[in-house]
Amino acid sequence: MQRKVRNKLWISAASGVLIVAAGLSGCSMFSTSNVPVDCDVVKQQVKAGQTDAQIASNLSAPVDQVAACHGPETDTNKTTTIPEKGY
Repeated sequence: MQRKVRNKLWISAASGVLIVAAGLSGCSMFSTSNVPVDCDVVKQQVKAGQTDAQIASNLSAPVDQVAACHGPETDTNKTTTIPEKGY
């Protein structure tokens, strides 16, 4: 009888540890530390007169990611080939 109870306790403890470990590892999926910064939001806040440090604080992002939004703008339409007439 004691053996059955001991086995059930061991299985319950192992299951609990497994559930807790899976829950903790799943929390990293929802971390905002790896989310890219929306440069449109940064540009709007720069127009409003905020500094990179203030914007980074507002977005909970590193200052270097916010500063990267100030780079040269890229437009994919500049490289688009337009077919000639009669194509």
